[in-house]
Amino acid sequence: IGELDRVLGGGVVDGSVILVGGDPGVGKSTLLTQACANLAREGETVLYVSGEESARQIKLRANRLGASGTGMFVLAENDMTTVERRMEELRPSIMVVDSIQTMYLPEIASAPGSVSQVRESASQIIRMAKVSGTSVFLVGHVTKEGSLAGPRVLEHMVDVVLYFEGDRQHEYRLLRAVKNRFGSVNELGVFEMRAEGMVPVTNPSESLLSQRARGISGSVVLCTLQGSRPILCDLQALASRSFYTVPKRTVGGMDSGRVALLLAVMEKRAGKKLFDQDVYINVAGGLALSDPAADLAVCVAVASSLMGFTLSPTLSVMGEVGLCGEVRPVAQAERRVAECVRLGFTDILLPRQNLKRLRPIDGVRMTGVDTLMQALAVVG
Repeated sequence: IGELDRVLGGGVVDGSVILVGGDPGVGKSTLLTQACANLAREGETVLYVSGEESARQIKLRANRLGASGTGMFVLAENDMTTVERRMEELRPSIMVVDSIQTMYLPEIASAPGSVSQVRESASQIIRMAKVSGTSVFLVGHVTKEGSLAGPRVLEHMVDVVLYFEGDRQHEYRLLRAVKNRFGSVNELGVFEMRAEGMVPVTNPSESLLSQRARGISGSVVLCTLQGSRPILCDLQALASRSFYTVPKRTVGGMDSGRVALLLAVMEKRAGKKLFDQDVYINVAGGLALSDPAADLAVCVAVASSLMGFTLSPTLSVMGEVGLCGEVRPVAQAERRVAECVRLGFTDILLPRQNLKRLRPIDGVRMTGVDTLMQALAVVG
């Protein structure tokens, strides 16, 4: 699966142990079943160990995903002694344990899911993987705070930690690496949940912009980098007169502290009066932005909503904003601009320092700015 391979750093390394976490129902078992079926079709020996579902339930899911008849071995068992024995018999190249919290060692008195059981079960699986060269996917439960359940040492023991994110009310699921001994931790995999399973989204920019509102103030397109992948997203802002003593600041998809800082810069350096305005920021599509290049897009979107002017539908904005109102250069501007041009954006607002290093492109107007005041004057 291309998107999964991207996040893993190119594929699965022999003998590696990969921990996959995510909310219940987000699609962890579905994705791993599809990956196992693909590997089994290629002639690999695959063992799927489930401590939560019966073999019949797994068979039903495989039928729905078109994974039946691929030759994948299924073991409905949560006793680690039996799992180890089957693993030695089959010598699989890939093994999935769904989930590590259901596994137990008979010699330990505590219940499955306890700290000691999870730690010792994971330790035994890792030892078997390193000795045999089997690559193992461990499915991990998450707590209500969103972190992996069990001892934190579990994340230190494994080679790769992946988080499968996504709201069940939205069709897109995001796969991120937070630890990877074999590749970058900045890569992002995008999937769409359908009846036939998890479908990789090879062009997320086009998908995220497909339902963008046009001709309305407060909407701006930003090109962000998720690892090595440039993605265009719709950043929306709404500023409305506040009737509260303390105006509201509601942010979705970004750090609220960073947004508060940018609003203060707009008020102090650009003269935009926001002290009596409720400000709402949203990144459409469920993306979570930590890219500093989103700063200028936030300021432009807020100014558009505050002053009521609409932005050009072919405009894309990128740039980092400092406390003095200066617009700082962004990383990998060439890749960002190329992605904007590929999707038909012909007006690009970016830092002047980046513009000096870029070659002119026919039919594309690139405007460089040094300060936030200049940027707002260009768009307004």
